[in-house]
Amino acid sequence: MDFSEKIEEPLPPAPVALPGWSAEEFERRVFDCHPRIAVFDCDGTLWGGDAGCGFMDWSLEQGLVSRSTADWIDNRHRAYRAGKVSEVAICGEMVQIYAGLRDQELREAAARYFDEFVRERIFPEMVRIVAWLRKEGAEIWAVSSTNRWVIVEGVRAFDIPPERVLAAEVRVKSGLITSELVDVPTGPAKATALRRVGLAHPDAVFGNSVHDLAMLELARCPFPVNPSPALMTAAAQRGWGYFRPASANEASAAVEGETGVP
Repeated sequence: MDFSEKIEEPLPPAPVALPGWSAEEFERRVFDCHPRIAVFDCDGTLWGGDAGCGFMDWSLEQGLVSRSTADWIDNRHRAYRAGKVSEVAICGEMVQIYAGLRDQELREAAARYFDEFVRERIFPEMVRIVAWLRKEGAEIWAVSSTNRWVIVEGVRAFDIPPERVLAAEVRVKSGLITSELVDVPTGPAKATALRRVGLAHPDAVFGNSVHDLAMLELARCPFPVNPSPALMTAAAQRGWGYFRPASANEASAAVEGETGVP
C-alpha cells in the first residue's frame, strides 16, 4: 500500500486557464514579496502526497489501535470519500482514534512513518524557498489538517520549530492522548487558527488545495503550489498564478502514463 497516496478534491466544473510559474519565476516572486511572516501548508505543498491519510492507514496496519477502532475509522473514511462526512469531522476523528495511547509512542511512530514514506517526497524547490526565507529572517509557520505528530516531525527538515506548527491536535494529559480536540485547522479554520496566534495578515502563504484558500486570501502574496483542480479554479478567478514542483509534475506524468489519461 502507498501510505502517502493523495486524496484529491472533486474536479472543478470546467477547465481553467491559469499561468504557471517556472522555478526561477516562482523564486523571484517570493523574493520580491520580501515576506517577514510566511505560512506553509504541508501535504502537497512542502511534500507530495497526503501524510495524514497515509499515517492513519499505516498506523492501523501496525496495530496501534484496536480492531474495532480501526474498522470504525475505516468506515468513517469511506463515508468521507463518498461525501457523507465533512472534512473537519474526519480530520478530527483521525486524531481522536489514538485516545488512550501514550503521546511519546505516537511521536516515535510519526517519525518512523515520515522517514520511511514521506521524506523522499519533499519538494527540493520548497526546501530552497524555506531556507532562503530563514536566512532573510522571516518567521515561518506550518498549518495543516494532518495530525500534529506527523507535521512536527515532517517540518524538522525545514527547521520549522514545533511552537510554530498549527495542526490537527487532541489534548494530552499526563503523557496520555485524550479524545478532546484542541484544533482542526482545515478550510476557514486555517485562517481562524492564524488569527488566533496573531497572524491575521501574513505576508506570504503557500498552499495546494481549496482547503487552503481561506488562509491564502489573508496573504499579501498568495502562492498556490502544486494546486489541486479546485484550487486552480479558485486561483484563476482571483487572477493568481501557480507553481508546480518538478517532482510533482513527474508524479502526475507517471500516473497519466499508467492509466492512459492523455
